[in-house]
Amino acid sequence: MAETTTIQIKQSTKEALERMKIYKRETYNDVLERLIEDVQELNEETEKEIELARKAVEKDRYITHEKLKEELGF
Repeated sequence: MAETTTIQIKQSTKEALERMKIYKRETYNDVLERLIEDVQELNEETEKEIELARKAVEKDRYITHEKLKEELGF
């Protein structure tokens, strides 16, 4: 059996968690686990994108905002 604990959250946070439930009897723990998993995946994807961007800059494969505006006629 899983260990349980009590946490204090604002009423507005509880209401937000309630709205995030996929089905009525889903637990808040399940909702929180989904959110944590999503954030971890986003963080991993963001790290990959940052590394790709760094490599592009190192190879001088990028365009500045000023150059892009000029090319688009702004």
